[in-house]
Amino acid sequence: MSDLQRSFAKARLASLSQDSLGFPSTIAEKDEYEEEETDELQPSEESGPDEDSSSTSSTSSASSSGTIRPNKYYLENVRSNEVVIHHIYITPPAPEGPLFVLHHGAGSSGLSFSHFAVELRKALPTAGVLSVDARGHGETVVKTSDGQIKGEPYDLSLDLLSSDLSDTIKLVHAKFHWLRLPDMVLVGHSLGGPIVTDVAMRGILGSAILGYVVLDVVEGSAMDALQQMNSYLASRPTTFPSLASAIEWHTRSRTLRNSTSARVSVPSLLYQGPAASIPEKQPWTWRTNLSVTERYWQNWFTGLSKKFLEARGGKLLILAGTDRLDKELTIGQMQDAGHFIQEDQPGKTAMVIADFYRRNDRRALVLPPKVQNIQKK
Repeated sequence: MSDLQRSFAKARLASLSQDSLGFPSTIAEKDEYEEEETDELQPSEESGPDEDSSSTSSTSSASSSGTIRPNKYYLENVRSNEVVIHHIYITPPAPEGPLFVLHHGAGSSGLSFSHFAVELRKALPTAGVLSVDARGHGETVVKTSDGQIKGEPYDLSLDLLSSDLSDTIKLVHAKFHWLRLPDMVLVGHSLGGPIVTDVAMRGILGSAILGYVVLDVVEGSAMDALQQMNSYLASRPTTFPSLASAIEWHTRSRTLRNSTSARVSVPSLLYQGPAASIPEKQPWTWRTNLSVTERYWQNWFTGLSKKFLEARGGKLLILAGTDRLDKELTIGQMQDAGHFIQEDQPGKTAMVIADFYRRNDRRALVLPPKVQNIQKK
């Protein structure tokens, strides 16, 4: 296995600790949603799902430092055997603007796309961004039908994760009272890649999906990397004495190569556990226990290449290293980036994906004139 593939294995799991979505932004649109210009966006401090789980809770509010916090919602999804409180971050699109739906990798959260989201909206000011926390990650909560919170082991099968994502999009559609779904580009990093590809393959969202983007995962190298997963998990710290030490570990280990992004994303990967009598001394522990998800690892990636090629819509694959290419896939490389492409190179990644959207934007297509119109001339 190459060094890049080893780094893939490391980063896939370290993503467990690197997702917190505050869209640091220097741009904003004054549209019907009243977004405001800010220097940096941070997640709003709002009621959690136990306090308001039946609907949504979100307001954009300016902090004393002059920053603004992006909308975050808790959307209740009632199923026959469970209730899912989907936690999302969203900047809605302007009228007729596209919506980019972002799904993080295993162990991460919606905040791993924070800097990318800002850069994307610089390139496409009318675009909206929806970033989700998967079940077992971030602030998304799953309850039994009688209201008990489900814990480990999590059900993280690909089918269920894909259903969660498509259901979340439908709930957002209803929440914002859109007459129709906006044109969408699905973007998935690592585990998020198979999820967005599966959603596109199912066709549940119909023609609203313009295309899908997979960040730094292909079937062959992912399956190889799985062999190193347990070794990597055993080698990384199980707790951290502080958030600062956790951020330092991520940058020093080169799991993340962008310290600015690490300061935003790493805190959302951890929680302060009740392991010490003095609150200030309580260690910080991984929010998602990846070891208990082992039985799903092969399920996530098996058949990814075939589905990626066969699903309807535009397709874009961005890799950190060319040695991760499958025999079925020959795509390009993002230089100077590790596994977390969207964090290490948010500007470059946003530019590539913005160009991908422009190439697939139906409104920009120029259709040839009808034959009868030509004949009349």
